[in-house]
Amino acid sequence: MNNRTTQATAFRALHSNPAQPLLLANVWDVASARLVESAGAPAIATTSAGVAWSLGHADGNALGRDEAVAALSRIAGAVTVPITADIEAGYADDAAGVEHTVDAVLEAGAVGINIEDGALPPAELTARIGAARRAADRAGVPMFINARTDVYLAGLVAPEQRLAETLHRAHRYLEAGADGVFVPGVGDADTIRALAEAIDGPLNVMVGPGSLNAAELSDLGVGRVSVGSGMAQAAYEIARSAATELLTAGTYESLTPAVDYGELNSLF
Repeated sequence: MNNRTTQATAFRALHSNPAQPLLLANVWDVASARLVESAGAPAIATTSAGVAWSLGHADGNALGRDEAVAALSRIAGAVTVPITADIEAGYADDAAGVEHTVDAVLEAGAVGINIEDGALPPAELTARIGAARRAADRAGVPMFINARTDVYLAGLVAPEQRLAETLHRAHRYLEAGADGVFVPGVGDADTIRALAEAIDGPLNVMVGPGSLNAAELSDLGVGRVSVGSGMAQAAYEIARSAATELLTAGTYESLTPAVDYGELNSLF
Protein backbone atom coordinates (compact mmCIF):
# COMPACT_ATOMS: atom_id res chain seq x y z
CA MET A 1 0.00 0.00 0.00
CA ASN A 2 1.20 3.54 -0.68
CA ASN A 3 1.56 5.97 2.18
CA ARG A 4 -1.81 7.63 1.59
CA THR A 5 -3.58 4.29 1.62
CA THR A 6 -1.73 3.25 4.77
CA GLN A 7 -2.60 6.49 6.53
CA ALA A 8 -6.22 6.36 5.37
CA THR A 9 -6.56 2.83 6.71
CA ALA A 10 -4.99 3.88 10.01
CA PHE A 11 -7.27 6.91 10.26
CA ARG A 12 -10.35 4.82 9.56
CA ALA A 13 -9.31 2.38 12.30
CA LEU A 14 -9.24 5.22 14.84
CA HIS A 15 -13.04 5.36 14.57
CA SER A 16 -13.56 1.69 15.41
CA ASN A 17 -13.01 1.56 19.17
CA PRO A 18 -16.39 1.97 20.90
CA ALA A 19 -14.67 2.57 24.24
CA GLN A 20 -12.49 5.43 23.00
CA PRO A 21 -13.81 8.21 20.73
CA LEU A 22 -11.33 9.77 18.35
CA LEU A 23 -10.37 13.09 19.96
CA LEU A 24 -9.44 15.81 17.48
CA ALA A 25 -7.84 19.13 18.42
CA ASN A 26 -8.46 21.13 15.25
CA VAL A 27 -5.50 23.05 13.82
CA TRP A 28 -5.14 25.94 11.40
CA ASP A 29 -1.46 26.25 10.49
CA VAL A 30 1.83 24.36 10.66
CA ALA A 31 2.73 25.53 14.16
CA SER A 32 -0.60 24.51 15.68
CA ALA A 33 -0.39 21.17 13.86
CA ARG A 34 3.10 20.46 15.16
CA LEU A 35 2.06 21.35 18.71
CA VAL A 36 -0.96 19.05 18.54
CA GLU A 37 1.11 16.21 17.11
CA SER A 38 3.76 16.70 19.82
CA ALA A 39 1.01 16.45 22.45
CA GLY A 40 0.41 12.86 21.29
CA ALA A 41 -2.53 13.22 18.91
CA PRO A 42 -3.03 10.09 16.76
CA ALA A 43 -4.51 12.21 13.98
CA ILE A 44 -4.99 15.86 13.08
CA ALA A 45 -8.02 17.72 11.80
CA THR A 46 -8.09 21.19 10.33
CA THR A 47 -10.65 23.87 11.15
CA SER A 48 -11.88 25.70 8.07
CA ALA A 49 -12.63 28.78 10.16
CA GLY A 50 -9.16 28.89 11.67
CA VAL A 51 -7.49 28.34 8.31
CA ALA A 52 -9.61 31.08 6.72
CA TRP A 53 -8.90 33.57 9.51
CA SER A 54 -5.18 32.88 9.39
CA LEU A 55 -5.21 33.69 5.67
CA GLY A 56 -7.27 36.87 5.99
CA HIS A 57 -10.71 35.56 5.05
CA ALA A 58 -14.02 35.18 6.85
CA ASP A 59 -15.30 31.68 7.51
CA GLY A 60 -18.21 30.42 5.46
CA ASN A 61 -17.02 29.30 2.01
CA ALA A 62 -15.14 32.56 1.42
CA LEU A 63 -11.76 30.86 1.17
CA GLY A 64 -10.80 29.68 -2.31
CA ARG A 65 -9.81 26.13 -3.15
CA ASP A 66 -6.24 26.99 -4.09
CA GLU A 67 -5.49 28.83 -0.84
CA ALA A 68 -7.19 26.14 1.24
CA VAL A 69 -5.28 23.32 -0.44
CA ALA A 70 -1.97 25.19 -0.20
CA ALA A 71 -2.48 25.62 3.55
CA LEU A 72 -3.43 21.97 3.88
CA SER A 73 -0.34 20.89 1.96
CA ARG A 74 1.90 22.84 4.34
CA ILE A 75 0.21 21.30 7.37
CA ALA A 76 0.23 17.76 6.01
CA GLY A 77 3.87 18.08 5.02
CA ALA A 78 4.84 19.01 8.56
CA VAL A 79 3.28 16.07 10.45
CA THR A 80 3.48 12.29 10.30
CA VAL A 81 0.04 11.35 11.64
CA PRO A 82 -3.04 11.07 9.41
CA ILE A 83 -4.78 14.34 8.62
CA THR A 84 -8.40 15.12 7.81
CA ALA A 85 -9.36 18.37 6.12
CA ASP A 86 -12.40 20.53 6.72
CA ILE A 87 -13.39 21.53 3.18
CA GLU A 88 -16.63 23.35 4.11
CA ALA A 89 -19.11 22.67 1.28
CA GLY A 90 -16.35 21.47 -1.03
CA TYR A 91 -14.84 24.72 -2.31
CA ALA A 92 -16.81 24.29 -5.51
CA ASP A 93 -20.02 25.38 -7.20
CA ASP A 94 -21.26 21.86 -7.84
CA ALA A 95 -20.55 18.17 -7.34
CA ALA A 96 -18.21 18.01 -10.33
CA GLY A 97 -16.13 20.72 -8.71
CA VAL A 98 -16.00 18.76 -5.48
CA GLU A 99 -14.30 15.91 -7.35
CA HIS A 100 -11.53 18.34 -8.32
CA THR A 101 -11.30 19.57 -4.73
CA VAL A 102 -10.94 16.06 -3.37
CA ASP A 103 -8.32 15.23 -6.00
CA ALA A 104 -6.33 18.22 -4.75
CA VAL A 105 -6.93 17.45 -1.07
CA LEU A 106 -5.65 13.90 -1.50
CA GLU A 107 -2.65 15.14 -3.43
CA ALA A 108 -1.94 17.58 -0.58
CA GLY A 109 -1.75 14.66 1.83
CA ALA A 110 -5.09 14.46 3.64
CA VAL A 111 -6.85 11.10 4.01
CA GLY A 112 -10.16 12.34 5.36
CA ILE A 113 -12.55 15.23 4.82
CA ASN A 114 -15.39 17.03 6.51
CA ILE A 115 -18.01 18.29 4.07
CA GLU A 116 -21.09 20.18 5.22
CA ASP A 117 -24.59 21.01 4.10
CA GLY A 118 -25.15 24.39 5.79
CA ALA A 119 -27.44 26.29 3.45
CA LEU A 120 -27.29 23.57 0.79
CA PRO A 121 -30.32 21.32 0.32
CA PRO A 122 -29.68 17.72 1.39
CA ALA A 123 -29.84 16.50 -2.21
CA GLU A 124 -26.93 18.78 -3.11
CA LEU A 125 -24.72 17.53 -0.31
CA THR A 126 -25.68 13.97 -1.23
CA ALA A 127 -24.39 14.61 -4.74
CA ARG A 128 -21.21 16.21 -3.39
CA ILE A 129 -20.53 13.25 -1.09
CA GLY A 130 -20.95 10.90 -4.03
CA ALA A 131 -18.49 12.98 -6.03
CA ALA A 132 -15.99 12.95 -3.18
CA ARG A 133 -16.24 9.18 -2.89
CA ARG A 134 -15.71 8.74 -6.64
CA ALA A 135 -12.58 10.87 -6.49
CA ALA A 136 -11.20 8.90 -3.55
CA ASP A 137 -12.00 5.57 -5.17
CA ARG A 138 -10.32 6.68 -8.38
CA ALA A 139 -7.21 7.51 -6.37
CA GLY A 140 -7.35 4.18 -4.57
CA VAL A 141 -7.56 5.83 -1.15
CA PRO A 142 -10.15 4.67 1.44
CA MET A 143 -10.75 8.27 2.45
CA PHE A 144 -12.95 8.85 5.52
CA ILE A 145 -15.81 11.18 4.60
CA ASN A 146 -17.38 12.90 7.58
CA ALA A 147 -20.70 14.45 6.55
CA ARG A 148 -21.64 17.47 8.62
CA THR A 149 -25.21 18.60 8.95
CA ASP A 150 -26.01 21.99 10.44
CA VAL A 151 -29.61 21.30 11.37
CA TYR A 152 -28.93 22.03 15.05
CA LEU A 153 -26.06 24.49 14.69
CA ALA A 154 -27.89 26.76 12.25
CA GLY A 155 -31.44 25.99 13.40
CA LEU A 156 -32.45 24.89 9.92
CA VAL A 157 -35.85 23.61 11.07
CA ALA A 158 -38.12 24.12 14.09
CA PRO A 159 -36.74 22.70 17.36
CA GLU A 160 -39.25 19.87 17.52
CA GLN A 161 -38.26 18.73 14.02
CA ARG A 162 -34.48 18.83 14.44
CA LEU A 163 -33.85 15.28 15.58
CA ALA A 164 -35.96 13.74 12.82
CA GLU A 165 -34.50 16.04 10.17
CA THR A 166 -30.94 15.33 11.29
CA LEU A 167 -31.51 11.59 11.14
CA HIS A 168 -33.15 11.89 7.73
CA ARG A 169 -30.13 13.75 6.39
CA ALA A 170 -27.68 11.45 8.14
CA HIS A 171 -29.17 8.37 6.51
CA ARG A 172 -29.07 10.00 3.08
CA TYR A 173 -25.47 11.07 3.50
CA LEU A 174 -24.35 7.63 4.62
CA GLU A 175 -26.13 6.02 1.68
CA ALA A 176 -24.34 8.45 -0.65
CA GLY A 177 -20.92 7.31 0.56
CA ALA A 178 -20.20 9.10 3.84
CA ASP A 179 -18.54 7.11 6.61
CA GLY A 180 -19.57 9.20 9.61
CA VAL A 181 -21.89 12.04 10.53
CA PHE A 182 -20.95 15.27 12.27
CA VAL A 183 -23.72 17.05 14.18
CA PRO A 184 -22.39 20.29 15.68
CA GLY A 185 -24.68 22.23 17.96
CA VAL A 186 -25.91 19.35 20.13
CA GLY A 187 -24.89 19.16 23.76
CA ASP A 188 -27.55 17.42 25.83
CA ALA A 189 -27.09 13.78 26.66
CA ASP A 190 -30.52 12.58 25.55
CA THR A 191 -30.20 14.01 22.05
CA ILE A 192 -26.64 12.78 21.64
CA ARG A 193 -27.63 9.28 22.74
CA ALA A 194 -30.59 9.25 20.34
CA LEU A 195 -28.36 10.32 17.45
CA ALA A 196 -25.66 7.77 18.26
CA GLU A 197 -28.17 4.94 18.49
CA ALA A 198 -29.92 5.79 15.23
CA ILE A 199 -26.94 6.67 13.00
CA ASP A 200 -25.21 3.69 11.41
CA GLY A 201 -21.71 5.14 11.60
CA PRO A 202 -19.49 7.12 13.95
CA LEU A 203 -21.20 10.18 15.39
CA ASN A 204 -19.01 13.28 15.65
CA VAL A 205 -19.94 16.06 18.08
CA MET A 206 -18.29 19.42 18.65
CA VAL A 207 -17.25 20.38 22.17
CA GLY A 208 -16.04 23.35 24.15
CA PRO A 209 -16.12 24.72 27.69
CA GLY A 210 -19.11 23.30 29.53
CA SER A 211 -19.58 20.33 27.21
CA LEU A 212 -19.82 16.75 28.40
CA ASN A 213 -16.35 15.27 28.78
CA ALA A 214 -14.91 12.61 26.50
CA ALA A 215 -15.71 9.72 28.86
CA GLU A 216 -19.33 10.84 29.15
CA LEU A 217 -19.62 11.19 25.38
CA SER A 218 -18.13 7.74 24.93
CA ASP A 219 -20.78 6.30 27.23
CA LEU A 220 -23.43 7.89 25.01
CA GLY A 221 -22.00 6.18 21.92
CA VAL A 222 -20.09 9.10 20.37
CA GLY A 223 -17.29 7.98 18.05
CA ARG A 224 -15.52 11.25 17.37
CA VAL A 225 -15.06 14.47 19.33
CA SER A 226 -13.67 17.71 17.89
CA VAL A 227 -13.20 21.26 19.12
CA GLY A 228 -13.89 23.01 15.80
CA SER A 229 -12.55 26.54 15.74
CA GLY A 230 -12.30 26.67 19.54
CA MET A 231 -8.53 26.43 19.83
CA ALA A 232 -7.98 29.06 17.15
CA GLN A 233 -10.41 31.37 18.90
CA ALA A 234 -8.65 30.84 22.22
CA ALA A 235 -5.27 31.57 20.66
CA TYR A 236 -6.54 34.76 19.07
CA GLU A 237 -8.08 35.85 22.38
CA ILE A 238 -4.63 35.63 23.96
CA ALA A 239 -3.31 37.87 21.20
CA ARG A 240 -6.08 40.41 21.78
CA SER A 241 -5.77 40.30 25.56
CA ALA A 242 -2.01 40.71 25.48
CA ALA A 243 -2.21 43.62 23.04
CA THR A 244 -4.94 45.32 25.08
CA GLU A 245 -2.97 44.91 28.30
CA LEU A 246 0.20 46.26 26.71
CA LEU A 247 -1.52 49.27 25.16
CA THR A 248 -3.66 50.19 28.17
CA ALA A 249 -1.74 49.13 31.27
CA GLY A 250 1.75 48.84 29.87
CA THR A 251 2.07 45.38 31.42
CA TYR A 252 2.57 41.94 29.95
CA GLU A 253 1.03 39.29 32.22
CA SER A 254 -1.30 38.07 29.46
CA LEU A 255 1.76 36.55 27.79
CA THR A 256 1.81 33.77 30.40
CA PRO A 257 1.47 30.89 30.12
CA ALA A 258 3.28 30.51 26.81
CA VAL A 259 5.04 27.74 24.93
CA ASP A 260 8.75 27.92 25.61
CA TYR A 261 10.64 29.52 22.72
CA GLY A 262 13.16 26.72 22.45
CA GLU A 263 10.51 24.01 22.61
CA LEU A 264 8.44 25.65 19.91
CA ASN A 265 11.45 26.31 17.72
CA SER A 266 12.53 22.67 18.01
CA LEU A 267 9.30 21.47 16.37
CA PHE A 268 10.44 22.71 12.98
